[in-house]
Amino acid sequence: MTVKNDAGQLVGSLAKEDFTIFDTGVKQSAAIFERQTEQPLSISVLVDTSGSTAKELRYETESVARFLKAVFREGNPGDSVSLYSFNYDVARISGFTRRAERLEQGLRQLKAEGGTSLYDAVYLAGGDLEDRDGRSRHGRRHRRRRHHSTKRFHDALQAAHRADAVFYAILVMPITNDAGRNIGGENALATLAEGTGGRVFYPTVGPSLDQAFVEILRDLRTQYLLAFYPKNVPPAKDGFHPLRISLSRPGLHVVARNGYYGDSEPGGVRPPKGRGPSSIQ
Repeated sequence: MTVKNDAGQLVGSLAKEDFTIFDTGVKQSAAIFERQTEQPLSISVLVDTSGSTAKELRYETESVARFLKAVFREGNPGDSVSLYSFNYDVARISGFTRRAERLEQGLRQLKAEGGTSLYDAVYLAGGDLEDRDGRSRHGRRHRRRRHHSTKRFHDALQAAHRADAVFYAILVMPITNDAGRNIGGENALATLAEGTGGRVFYPTVGPSLDQAFVEILRDLRTQYLLAFYPKNVPPAKDGFHPLRISLSRPGLHVVARNGYYGDSEPGGVRPPKGRGPSSIQ
């Protein structure tokens, strides 16, 4: 999760005592607190290659390539990136790697065609992230491609939550007026971002697109990790437990995931198999 002041500037100097956690309305005690500026990142990049992106795809992939170079140049030696494309189906172009040339080669091969299987892409990438940390409850996903759109919004959001992923969306706007815009798609992206503690950018092609990637990387480098063992938490519908984080200092605003999936049991909540305390990033 990130914390910003009223001016929108990131704040990375807070202590554990500045945060209060509420799980399903019940106050919790933080067992782990970290400032994650130096922590290694696992980043999944999902590129929309549907027919509507044909005109701007080259510029978009060039911006992605510059973003990848910045990740490996400025970050932790343990940082790694995976790459996916999605149109009428989803393709895993590369698993997690630090080989920038491999990722750049994959970007150069992308072509725009077909529809937009966004939810399938988020679902597949979320599963791979979950598997990467050894936390999957659903078995490994081996398929490189998933044909046709089979997943719904809730499937994608649940996969992102189970992977503890922070979702950032960059929505390039070739259409500047409301006519012809897919508002439903925009709303879905905004809800995915809000629910996982990320945000949505609406740049045009050019410097503002590159700036969006700069801000995403800055957010990722200035995150807090809070983890707790849920106690006295009531059962939640569908296993989803809403979270709320409050700050003791005025004028600051926290951006964090709005909940997590866990199995209810007497006296509290059991985190998903293979995981320790419930975490908020």
